[in-house]
Amino acid sequence: MKGFKINYSKMWVLILFFAMVLGPCSIFAQPQGQATAKAGKSATAKGTFTLEEVLSAPYPLHLVSAKKADRIAWVFHAEGAKNIWTAAGPDYTPVMLTDYIRDEVFEIPDVEITDDGSLIVYVRGGNPNSQGWVTNPTSDPDGVEQAIWAVRTAGGTPWRVCAGNNPALSPDGKWILVVKDNFIYRVALGDWSASGQPPVPELLFKAQGRNGSPRWSPDGTRIAFVSNREDHSFVGVFDLAARKITWLAPSVDRDSDPVWSPDGKRIAFFRRPGRQYNEVLDFWNPPNPAIWVADAASGQAKEIWNPAGADPKYYTVRNLMWTANDRILFTAEHDNWNHMFSLSPAGGEPIDLTPGDAEVEHFHLSSDGATLFFSSNLADIHGRHIWKVATAGGKAVQLTKGATIGCYPVALASGKDVAYMHATAKHPMSIALVPAAGGQSRVIAPVKLPDKFPLDELVVPELVIVKAPDGLDIPCQLFLPKGAKAGDKRPGVVYTHGGPIRQMLLGWHYMEFYAEAYGINQYFANRGYVVISINFRSGIGYGRAFRMPPDAGRRGASEYQDVVAGAKYLQSRPEVDPERIGKWGLSYGGLLTAMALARNSDIFKVGVDLAGVHDWSVRTGGRAGTTMSPEERKLAFESSPVASVKTWTSPVLFIHGDDDRNVDFGQTVDLVQKLRAKGDVHIELIVQPDEPHEFLVYKSRMDAYNATFNFIDKFIGKKK
Repeated sequence: MKGFKINYSKMWVLILFFAMVLGPCSIFAQPQGQATAKAGKSATAKGTFTLEEVLSAPYPLHLVSAKKADRIAWVFHAEGAKNIWTAAGPDYTPVMLTDYIRDEVFEIPDVEITDDGSLIVYVRGGNPNSQGWVTNPTSDPDGVEQAIWAVRTAGGTPWRVCAGNNPALSPDGKWILVVKDNFIYRVALGDWSASGQPPVPELLFKAQGRNGSPRWSPDGTRIAFVSNREDHSFVGVFDLAARKITWLAPSVDRDSDPVWSPDGKRIAFFRRPGRQYNEVLDFWNPPNPAIWVADAASGQAKEIWNPAGADPKYYTVRNLMWTANDRILFTAEHDNWNHMFSLSPAGGEPIDLTPGDAEVEHFHLSSDGATLFFSSNLADIHGRHIWKVATAGGKAVQLTKGATIGCYPVALASGKDVAYMHATAKHPMSIALVPAAGGQSRVIAPVKLPDKFPLDELVVPELVIVKAPDGLDIPCQLFLPKGAKAGDKRPGVVYTHGGPIRQMLLGWHYMEFYAEAYGINQYFANRGYVVISINFRSGIGYGRAFRMPPDAGRRGASEYQDVVAGAKYLQSRPEVDPERIGKWGLSYGGLLTAMALARNSDIFKVGVDLAGVHDWSVRTGGRAGTTMSPEERKLAFESSPVASVKTWTSPVLFIHGDDDRNVDFGQTVDLVQKLRAKGDVHIELIVQPDEPHEFLVYKSRMDAYNATFNFIDKFIGKKK
């Protein structure tokens, strides 16, 4: 990746300032004066803690807010129990609305709240696989269903609405739209538990193709939808009263992502070229859409913006929105960074709302559409903060500051506050509020961390920049055990994230597994290990050039050199025994673990591979509509761990669930057979029948995490 460079000069001035003010390794400590949930003293003696203790805090998911009431809702996942919570202004006292317990194992992939905040709709059960099977990690003989449930924010018993997923709430909160078998149904939201007569889903219309992505008009009288016809797709509008479908400028293209204008008269949508017979899609650089606007009544439409020919080019154009103050917004990578753009419905040039060398990741609109709240690593390239900017254009304003991590902002209806997910290096992800005008944040949930959570025993990771052999700077987080000093000869562990489009931070992460990985790395440090977590190339946070190297993954595995660079830095630390280095990771991190053991058993003396990819040549490799050429397949194989089995000597623990919908379980089946045939590698296995990519059963998950530490510790934990 020649020519790519991160400018850290200003950042290091700030780091040195914080270091002088806050003390060594404290740049992500809890800032003074900020209210926070309190934790009790850990029950484990002498400053140590267990994995169960460090992962005991409830983790927030799916934060949403009502459009016309100051109310929020979210899911707390606490040691295997997932429950719906809510809080309302002005005091925002958290209230648990469901009482599911640890043994009730299911996913909650979606949460919605009505505009008035009176009702929460959520999906219970994971998405079916290609055979229609819903994840069933307990191997329940009766199987598991995915269904839509509802509960009132005033309290009461939740009720099942109907089978399905991705519910679309009507503006009046009385109906949902559900897609089933390529048709769109309408279902009443009333509580039928007293009558015992569940609502019967009403088929709205029959149309060819796979119909989905339904969107209510602002007045609830019409529904925009997408009809996928394989090589092309249409956007249609169904009028409920007239029972009429109007197609919007039907053509030979792929139309998608319809959004209504605030007055309900127009619809904006994306248009991409239709499929050719000889089409070869580049997964990494798919065709960018143009933006069209149509009259919803007549179907007549015109193109208002097309990124073709722009210099620099636009990439990954997505997230189409039409704001209440009549602006069309979308995100795109333009000149290396993912930003939010604002466009007039009449057309013209888009305005970059979030300029700068930084990414926009999560975002939400104020109720009047005038303000965009977003999380970004602007001003903190290795972290996240909450910002706001006028949707018509203007200077962005930073709302959260200091040694904190802020993400997933949602605006409150009154415009006074913004709710978001908040963390520090020590305090786990929680629900917090910050004034929309700026000011001090406060954590509102959980009110109190578990007594056993070891808040005071955690270390603050340090930012370390290592240089790869080709000269690229690779950001890492270093976890030094308390009291570590030169000459200790401590064991070291290298961690790599999955994705690979992820970025580990100098604190608790905003995605659940990566928060758990952060806690596991804290546990390693608490047990005396020096840990380095590597943000290798092809991850997010550092621009498109860093995320899209031409020779990574199946095209050459250039990211592996970053792993070796991080490991060699770890070996060079004065506290570390260079002969005792281990490796662990899940998914893409598992791939890099297998790669490390296969190519460099001389460096990596032991590894734990959780659900890793091992042979790129049997995967699609990111290209749709075609198979790999012989040359591509050969390169893909050579870029895989299986190509270097003959030099693999270090012991390995494989952990995998056989209902993995992200990485084929066969990837582990194949590699284990190859290593068994080799005969000189110590192999251990933990296979969980019916578990998905990230285990759902609490015991299975904790068993896997404890086994990860114990296996590595067995081989390098004690001095020879």
